[in-house]
Amino acid sequence: MAIPEDVTPQSPVEEQPVIGLIGMGAMGMMYAKQLADAGWKKIYVCDLPSKYDALKEKYKGVTLPDTIPIWPLWLTFRLLDVPTITVLRDGHLVSRAADFIMYSVEAEFVDNVVAQYGPSTKLGAIVSGQTSVKAPEKASFEKWLPSDVSIVSCHSLHGPTVSPVGQPLVLIKHRASDRDLRLVESILRHLKSRYVYLSYEEHDEVTANTQAVTHAAFLSMGTAWACSQQYPWEHGKYVGGIETVKVNIMLRIYSNQWHVYAGLAILNPAARVQIDQYARSTLEIFKLMLNLDEEGLQKRIYAARDKVFGPAQMCRPMLLSEDILDQFSLGRQSPPNNPSSPVNSAPASPTSGQFGAINGKVNGNHTPRHDTNSHLSLLAMVDCWAQLNIQPFVHLDLAATPLFRMWIGVAEILFRSQSRLDGAIHSAIHDQSHRSDDLEFVIAAGGWSRCVSYGSFGLYQQRFSETASFFESRFEEATKVGTAMIKTIMERSL
Repeated sequence: MAIPEDVTPQSPVEEQPVIGLIGMGAMGMMYAKQLADAGWKKIYVCDLPSKYDALKEKYKGVTLPDTIPIWPLWLTFRLLDVPTITVLRDGHLVSRAADFIMYSVEAEFVDNVVAQYGPSTKLGAIVSGQTSVKAPEKASFEKWLPSDVSIVSCHSLHGPTVSPVGQPLVLIKHRASDRDLRLVESILRHLKSRYVYLSYEEHDEVTANTQAVTHAAFLSMGTAWACSQQYPWEHGKYVGGIETVKVNIMLRIYSNQWHVYAGLAILNPAARVQIDQYARSTLEIFKLMLNLDEEGLQKRIYAARDKVFGPAQMCRPMLLSEDILDQFSLGRQSPPNNPSSPVNSAPASPTSGQFGAINGKVNGNHTPRHDTNSHLSLLAMVDCWAQLNIQPFVHLDLAATPLFRMWIGVAEILFRSQSRLDGAIHSAIHDQSHRSDDLEFVIAAGGWSRCVSYGSFGLYQQRFSETASFFESRFEEATKVGTAMIKTIMERSL
């Protein structure tokens, strides 16, 4: 029996599609929960065979409602402990049973997984993928899936801990009918995401523009601070406003799995180009700083501003308010003229007040004070966009991730204020207090660029894990702050 394209979780059970999820990492589990919460009755999942028992134990209590009405409506079966999420041993069993199959595996391994389970795909099924880089996924689907299988791929442009409501959800109708697309829309509609329709190629270009350099910037910050052996918010230099985003999002990224970012950077050719340019922009701006070339730096930064934040963007409302960001400070400002701890000193233990804003409340002892610094990471970001002729606001309107939205937002705070921007340029040339931090950042950005250019997942994992281990003790607190910050910012800026 054909599944109605407008099927809903309230449709009779026999009319509902069997939904299959191959790969139960963080995103796979997020989809399983969202689909089950929506009321879909037949969800089959699997992961590596070695994880079968643990996965089965995890989902043994996820059941259907006590009663299910069957047509005619007066006939009702009472069911107890009937699973709505059924764990199967491998992808062959999922593929043979499912009408809609989603591969939620790392881009690095998608070809091996599809090669193994793709030939078992049910006749007439629709296959999708949740990988962040679509070029390998496209090649794998075309190579290994039977010709009588439809392909409608997808990608939720947010992390597993962010609510999908209102977030962009890319749909790619690659080898499918309009009816197939409408059926996928019906299945995923209850995530309440915003559909964005792209091709595989357009997806990779957009994700490179919205994620690759953004991630590179935060990864470089973390590595720089780890090499300096400092928790930056404890020294009064990275506390409120713009610095709130830098610290919180850096911690949020490093608290995630390394492969989430590695595949996007290494397997997407457009991403490699952008990460290389970001490192180059960082180095070239830093050279102008060392040469005390204020006129040259001003000329370059103004040119980047005019290209990225031209007249059309100056007329639009600001994405973020620094007052909002100040609500989520991780620490306290140092009193004026109080020098920060030495760069190579051991990190101090957190005090009871240092995480006073975890619930989104301003620490009563914190008075926002916006000391200038070079903001090298932001200057390089806008310069990178300008050098590559990237118009970030185009992608913001199309398919921006929460992190990208915030990164453009803080760039706006800096670049759309003449006094702030001139202050950053002046500080970059004349203020030595951030020079050691800037040097570490330049080295870190270059290191990440070379790491990506080598194309080595092992090297990427090692570099990521070494930095993550330094900040690991702060992940729990920072995740709470970051989640609250994203929720508040998205509510006020969407």
